[in-house]
This record gives sequence, C-alpha cells and structure tokens, in this order.
Amino acid sequence: MPPGNLIKKLQNQKEVKAKNKAKRIKKEENDGKKKSDVITRTIENTRELCETMVNMEDTEVLHDQDNDEFASYFQRQTTPKILMTSSMHAKTETFNLMRELEKVIPNVEVHSRKLVPIKRIVEQAIENEFTDIIIIQEDRKKPSGIVFCHLPEGPTAYFKINSIQGSKEIKHVGQKTDHYPELILNNFDTRLGFTIGRMFASIFPQDPEYKGRRVVTFHNQRDYIFFRHHRYEFKRDGTRAALQELGPRMTLRLKWLQKGTFDTIEGEYEWVYKRRQQQPNRRTFVL
Repeated sequence: MPPGNLIKKLQNQKEVKAKNKAKRIKKEENDGKKKSDVITRTIENTRELCETMVNMEDTEVLHDQDNDEFASYFQRQTTPKILMTSSMHAKTETFNLMRELEKVIPNVEVHSRKLVPIKRIVEQAIENEFTDIIIIQEDRKKPSGIVFCHLPEGPTAYFKINSIQGSKEIKHVGQKTDHYPELILNNFDTRLGFTIGRMFASIFPQDPEYKGRRVVTFHNQRDYIFFRHHRYEFKRDGTRAALQELGPRMTLRLKWLQKGTFDTIEGEYEWVYKRRQQQPNRRTFVL
C-alpha cells in the first residue's frame, strides 16, 4: 500500500475512534451513569456492621471512655513515659528496630532485657513511674512480635509482625527529627478496635509540634494494622503538599488482648485470635 494511502487510513481510524468515544460519553451523561460515579465493591465498603461497632454518642461508651485504664492519659493527668526492651538474647535486627522506634516515639527509654523476667520488668517500671512498656519479641534472629503493656493496671496486647522494612530499605527516606508527631488512627471502629486505638494513642504526647510536620499513622484495614511514619512537605507554589516517608514501616496483626499487666499463665484474656472462628466470607472484622 502506498505511504499516502496508509496515512489516510490511519487518520480515518483515529477519527472513527474519537467519534465513538464522544458518542459513548454523551450516552453515559444522558443516562446519568458516568464511569466515575460507579462504586467498585470492595471488602471495606461491603463490611457488615455488627453489634460491637462503637457509637460515640452511646452513653455506655462515653462512660467507659471516662473510666477505663487510659482515662488518666486522655484527661491529661499523666504524660507518656515508655520503657522499651526486647526478648532475652536479642540479635542485631531486633536492636535496630528498637533504635528506630526510639526515634519515632517520644519519651522512650531503651533498656537491655538481659535475663530479667517480664513480671519483674513490670514491677520496676511501675516503681519508676513508666506509663507503658513495649517489648519487641524475636524469632529466628528477627523481630516477630510486639507486646504493649499499659501501666499500672493494663491492658496488655500482643501483635504479630507480619512484615517490616527499616528506614535503610525505604527509597528516598527522610531524616527524623525530635518534634512530637501528629497521630492518625484509622478504622478502629469496634469495641475491641476502640481499645486498641486508645492504647496506641496513649504512648504519644497529646500536643504535637506541628513545626516538625511529623505524622505517625496506624491504619486498620481488614484487621491488619499498617504502621507508617511520614513528614509532610509543602510545595513552593503553596497549593500542594507531599509526604516523605521516614520509616520504619510495619504491618501488625493483633493476636490477643489481656486484662491487667503481662501474665500469660493466670491472666484473663479479653480476646484471643482463633483462626477457625474467623468469618469465611471476610465481611466481618474484629477491629
């Protein structure tokens, strides 16, 4: 085919495609069914509401909120003071995570575990007026879980670490500062999730230093908790903003919540993860 005819044929095809597209758009507008208005069904937006969902106008919820173990923090009677330690004989990767979290969470003191039992650590922490204990658990020389223990009366929660990336593994990572961060808690909607959200909140000071532009996020999605640490930056034009990740990043899964301080033998469990009891359709979640 001569070059001139080929060019003309391609132009005709392009014109036909453009006309067809215009007709399709016009039809969608006439029908009131623009593609942008179509909502894709996801696990999140088809989630089934259950009786454990929190209603912040419920008087029982408000009463519990004013009288639970975290009330003194939210009423500004206490200031977070965190003791962080690890499993016995912790290895390099666990210590690296502890050093990173020390830069994320203000008012943290990192102590070597040595051979001290956890119950004794709890007693010493209460004597020294710590408000919380964070213990990084280890398996096969790598961080495998995190215990959060609120003092002096609990509760205590254990989370499995499903995935983790240190700051050095994140591209274009920024430098951390000492400013108190803003805290974002997303989708902790059930009574259990409400408790976990308050536990996370209680380890951070209530007055963020906005000058530092640091943000710590705990985002719950399908009972997986995504932990992220960012700094937001304003563009020179003053109309746009961007996020720069500071690290580390983790994905956590709640395994159990216990009343009181750490006691795996005689402690009373409020909730324990049981795989066989999970809903097969995955439209009902616990957090």
